[in-house]
Amino acid sequence: MIMSDQVRDLTILVLSFICLCLFLALIKIFHKLWWAPTRVKHLMGLQGVKGPSYRFIHGSTKEIMSMQKEAMARPLGLSNNIFPKLLPHVHCWTNLYGKNYLQWYGPQPQMVITEPELIKEILSDRERVYPKNKAQVYVKKVLGDSVATSQGEKWAKMRKIANHAFQIENLKGMMPQMIASVEAMIERWKDHEDKEIDVYEEFRLLTAEVISRTAFGSSYLEGKTIFDMLVKLTIIASRNLYKQRFPVISKFFKTRDQIESEKLEKGIHDSIMEMIKKREEKLMNGEDDSFGSDYLGILLKAHHDAKVNQRITIDSLVGECKTLYFAGQETTNSLLAWTVFLLAVHTDWQEIARKEVLDVFGKQNPNPDGITKLKSMSLIINESLRLYPPANIMSRTVERKVRLGKLNLPANIILYIPTLALHHDPQIWGEDVHLFKPERFSEGVAKATKDNMAAFLPFGMGPRICVGFNFAITEAKIALSMILQRYTFALSPAYVHSPVQILTNRPQHGLQVMLQSF
Repeated sequence: MIMSDQVRDLTILVLSFICLCLFLALIKIFHKLWWAPTRVKHLMGLQGVKGPSYRFIHGSTKEIMSMQKEAMARPLGLSNNIFPKLLPHVHCWTNLYGKNYLQWYGPQPQMVITEPELIKEILSDRERVYPKNKAQVYVKKVLGDSVATSQGEKWAKMRKIANHAFQIENLKGMMPQMIASVEAMIERWKDHEDKEIDVYEEFRLLTAEVISRTAFGSSYLEGKTIFDMLVKLTIIASRNLYKQRFPVISKFFKTRDQIESEKLEKGIHDSIMEMIKKREEKLMNGEDDSFGSDYLGILLKAHHDAKVNQRITIDSLVGECKTLYFAGQETTNSLLAWTVFLLAVHTDWQEIARKEVLDVFGKQNPNPDGITKLKSMSLIINESLRLYPPANIMSRTVERKVRLGKLNLPANIILYIPTLALHHDPQIWGEDVHLFKPERFSEGVAKATKDNMAAFLPFGMGPRICVGFNFAITEAKIALSMILQRYTFALSPAYVHSPVQILTNRPQHGLQVMLQSF
């Protein structure tokens, strides 16, 4: 009888504990999924910040995905008015709720900011209160643990290494490899003269070759496996951007995309590790007297630094390689493709650029001094980056309560900065905002933006500005110069204008042009 009472008491105690745990879990879930979002919505509403209603669990994500699907189905013609197509929710809600509004990524509040003055304050981050927020899980698989995703001391260490690798003098040393890669591409084009060619695919191969040669001392073929896996992983990441993840459930019930992305992530990691080991073995076997002067060599030197506190981890090394493989290729690929598209449509500017290239270089290959003299080409590239920026959004986290302009922001809110909205704002650029007019940059970016420097952000700004932007611009100028020296080009009748955001801004169906040598 005594034993029976003890068992009963123990059972009651266990059940009470379980009930308490369930009760506390429910409170936590209620707080995260309802109370916290409602509180933020109320706080921002008191300050005049409006936005779409918060939907339980999903937030704004279902609405956003529905609007994107509808926008992508609408034909665009040859218009440059791509803002409502690529970011239809921002286009709709800024018109409905104002320049700054509140939307929801699940229960996570996102403050959309489109005022240049506020964006400048955020990206400058003088008080160090707006760190880069954690990358979405699939994006993190693409970029790894790198300068693009890290924070604090780790970021500072990686940024210092990247700044050194991409300083101007080093870029000059990379130019012969860039030129050799473009020459190889143009050699292939001889079979397509007076015919149609998909230059987007050609530029994909070119930019991959340039990154392979300049950063990793190899060829595109050696890195082809990595590039192919990154392409697949990028597509998975893009289609999951607005899908909600429930970490506890996803540990036990993995989707097809989760399984495939983990397989690709491991494959990329293993391929990069194999490349790293080969470089290390060459040094150990006496075949080379250093790790090399390219980016991989610089990273390996940092990994094996004699000062332990200066070393970077192997995960950081691999992550940095992943970021460079992806960003180094995709950014320039996007820039080249859209610039050629615009020049194919606006043949007057194509002729202006060609005349300038021939005046500066004649029929000779580009050189560092000449690249700096390509003023018209700089205007064209800036206007291309304005109309078709490689990345359409940036984001930051509010680390602690802070005052931004006239707004008091709570901690842990995400600040969502839609680059495309700024680049297509008629209040900044004028009523001709969707027209291709490179001359708007003839007196510099400050004059073009009416001194709102944060209104033109193709590579970001502030301490986290894209470290490789000079690399991308130099590569683009070399490629465009060498193409203009040999060919005129026009859009093929087969081309369908349909920009799409797959992490970067790219032509959905490729970019078909007709080449004609002269």
